[in-house]
Amino acid sequence: MLFDFSQIAPQDAYKLVVSSVVPRPIAWVVTQDAAGVVNAAPYSFFNAFSDNPVVVGIGCGPKAPGALKDTAANIKETGQFTVCLVPEQAIHAMNATAVDFAPEVDELKEAGLTALPSAKIRPPRIAESPVALECETFQLVPAGRHTIVLGKVLAIHIKDDCVLDAAKCYVDTPKLNLVGRMHGRGWYTRTTDRLEVPRMTVAEWEAKKKAAE
Repeated sequence: MLFDFSQIAPQDAYKLVVSSVVPRPIAWVVTQDAAGVVNAAPYSFFNAFSDNPVVVGIGCGPKAPGALKDTAANIKETGQFTVCLVPEQAIHAMNATAVDFAPEVDELKEAGLTALPSAKIRPPRIAESPVALECETFQLVPAGRHTIVLGKVLAIHIKDDCVLDAAKCYVDTPKLNLVGRMHGRGWYTRTTDRLEVPRMTVAEWEAKKKAAE
């Protein structure tokens, strides 16, 4: 069935996209305003987009008509933020940080999460997250009601027992136990159900085709 986005309401286009572009990684974005007040909010409009430099992107919606959410406002003001991935054991704390608290409320404290200092930037990272990326603003892209925040990753923290070989930068990805966002307001998925499909060279593909003849 075809849905022509020029013929349907924006909220319906949104429902179609978030119900079908799944699973999406979930990241806490931790920011500070100029006064040092910390804000933390989860985002599933998030992913990594390049490798050199490493750039991640977050889609930040508006708080009210003409006003930025605290996350986007703080990034615009300070140019720094951390991206902390969400493990299954912290999923309820993540849900708590999604509550629409007033700007002065410390979401980390409300959710029982622990702030740790970052190495290269002012905003803290979240201790309960097995992966935290320290970022500075690469570009802010207006996109309708959203602001797409592109962040250059300056450093990454990975939980010690999830690093297989630091010299080779090998990570025990399953042990991170991360979750992803599915359709609807409350649906998520684990990353423990996996299947492996090895990449093929052209020669291997041609050999496979020949064997099937």
